[in-house]
Amino acid sequence: MTIDRREFLKLSSALAAGMVLARTARASTKVSTVGAFPGSATLIDGNLVPPFNDAGGALDEATAKAVLSSGLTALKATIGGSGNDFVQTSSEMDDYDKGIRANPHIYMRVSEPADFLQAKRSGKVGIIYSFEGVEMLEGKIERIDLFRARGVRVMQLSYNKPSPFASGVLSPQPSEGLTPLGREAVQRMNALGVSLDLSHCDELSTLAALAASETPALITHAGCSAVFANPRNKSDAVLRAMAAKGGVVGIYDLSFLARAPKQPTLDDYLRHITHALNVCGEDHVGIGSDAMLMPFDTSPANMVEWNKIIVARKASGVGAPGEGPPPFVVGLNRPDRYRIIAQGLTKRGYTPRIVDKVLGLNFQRAFTDTWKAA
Repeated sequence: MTIDRREFLKLSSALAAGMVLARTARASTKVSTVGAFPGSATLIDGNLVPPFNDAGGALDEATAKAVLSSGLTALKATIGGSGNDFVQTSSEMDDYDKGIRANPHIYMRVSEPADFLQAKRSGKVGIIYSFEGVEMLEGKIERIDLFRARGVRVMQLSYNKPSPFASGVLSPQPSEGLTPLGREAVQRMNALGVSLDLSHCDELSTLAALAASETPALITHAGCSAVFANPRNKSDAVLRAMAAKGGVVGIYDLSFLARAPKQPTLDDYLRHITHALNVCGEDHVGIGSDAMLMPFDTSPANMVEWNKIIVARKASGVGAPGEGPPPFVVGLNRPDRYRIIAQGLTKRGYTPRIVDKVLGLNFQRAFTDTWKAA
């Protein structure tokens, strides 16, 4: 599930964003002391919302400390939400650029394979620009070139509903699937070194796009339908096809991991990761939280605002069945969620090598493989 960054920050509280970020950061530093990460793991989240000061300035000290406590090497951030147009998306990209410049000790751009190593060595959190919606492309293949030049390295073909390129997971079935224009888009992304993300495409579009792509394709944030059936979760057939292409699936923190209104638990989350590992193999599974880096505020006032957005999403036709519980897994609603995932996988018998792959090495390899295509 994706909304734009401004909406997500609004959900932190009914108070001003800066005040809320400081408060949530202080809370997070109290819980980010659970052991150490295994080895010197590279941590990459396939979909996450980083905090910024909406005034364009530097983050306060508590928020900065919380961000760095995550241990992240890099995260993929969605720009433009699920439906922003060209102008809105370009403006949000300007905001991201400004926010990174204002926090050079915390953030850096990641747009080339070598940037992962630089982020790791510097201790900064790298930010990969990505799209989930397609409205900013306006059905024009040349927009892929334009946004690639501006630093967008991951793009999708649809967001839940049909688009000029492909059908989404909520499209009426049987769907049209990948369109002729969609095939052109896949070819263009391959040629430019843009990673193809199929998280929100339906099964027909996904399988066709995987067949059409000459480079690995990603599912940066999803769950496994064999564990819990939901349109946003992926079948074993899709997972196998994605893995055969060399891609990676990132498991998300959303309500689609279990039956709503239950808030998903760590056990629910790990069931999806272990199933994906069994189906895809150790080289093709990662983390794609699709949540906020900072803890989600579950106060009554904030939940009122959250529920308004859920109602609006459903009214617009992009809300998937089971949306409602806020975007976090019980036990992972914290900046350093990756150490908890690592501990959970280790307790289930996975070796440090496999844990390190899931934590970030798999996504690093897949991003490298697709960006080098240019």
